[in-house]
Amino acid sequence: MYDGPILDDHLHLDPVNGRGVEAAADFADAGGTHLNVLNKPSWDLVGEVDDAEGFREAFELTIEVTERADDRLPGRAWPVLGVHPALVSQLVERGYEPEGAADLMKAGIDVAAGYVADGPALAIKSGRPHYEVDEAVWAASNSVMRHAFARAAEVGCAVQLHAEGGEDFTTVAEWAEAEGLARDRVVKHYAGGYLEGPLPSVIAHKDELERACGNDRPFLMETDFIDDPDRPGAVLGPKTVPRRTRWLAESGHEDALRRAHVETPASVYGVDTEATLSGDAR
Repeated sequence: MYDGPILDDHLHLDPVNGRGVEAAADFADAGGTHLNVLNKPSWDLVGEVDDAEGFREAFELTIEVTERADDRLPGRAWPVLGVHPALVSQLVERGYEPEGAADLMKAGIDVAAGYVADGPALAIKSGRPHYEVDEAVWAASNSVMRHAFARAAEVGCAVQLHAEGGEDFTTVAEWAEAEGLARDRVVKHYAGGYLEGPLPSVIAHKDELERACGNDRPFLMETDFIDDPDRPGAVLGPKTVPRRTRWLAESGHEDALRRAHVETPASVYGVDTEATLSGDAR
C-alpha cells in the first residue's frame, strides 16, 4: 500500500467567507499532507479591484491562511497566486476596454510574481475564460496568459492554468516555450486524465484518475475545493484526494501515486514532498 505524501494540487481556502484553515484540518485528518492553496478570485475576497494594490490585498489574505494551514499539516502548504481569468469579463462589463482590462490583470500577475521571487508563493495562476467570449476579450486573455508565462520564466516558477475544457493544449504549451517557460512547468488545473501540451492536474473523479494512472505520464491530483459556504463540498470536498489516494492504492496504483505526489511536484514546482513530510526541509 502507498504510504507516502499526499498533495492536493489545487484547493481554495477562504479566510473571509469560508471555513478557511478548518478545511485544511479536514484534509489532514483524512490523511492529506501537502496543499497548494490558490487564492480565491479577487472579487470574492476584496471586492472590485482597480489597481495592483487590490490584488496585493487578496494575495496577503491567501498567504496568511496558507501559513495557518501549514501549521495544521504533517507536510507543507504553499500559496499559488494569480488573477482569475474571468475577471476580464467583469472589468469589461464595468467599462474597461479589453486591452485595459488585460493591463490591469497583468499588473496583478506582476504582483504575484513578486511574491514568488520574494519567497512566500510557490507558483503563479493565470489562464483564459472557460466560456465563450468575443475575439477582443479572447485576445486580451491570451496576452495575459502569455505575460504570466514570461514572468514565471523570469522568477523560475510554474504556472497553473484555469482554462476551457479539452485535451489538446499544444499551442498553449508552445506559447509558454516561446516566452521562456518549459512546457513541463505549465499545469492545467481541472484536467481530465489525459492531456496534450501542459501537465494535467487531474480533478479527483475516479474515472479520470484511472485514466491518468493508466499511462506513465506525469500528473497531479486536485479537488478544486472552493470553500464557499453556499456550496459546501464544491467542487470536491477537502477529504477527497486522500480518499482517492487510498482507493487507487488498493487498486494497485502505487507507482502512479508516487508519480502524482512525489515525482511530479518535484519536477514542476521544485518541492520535495517526502523531505518536507519528515521535517528535514521545513
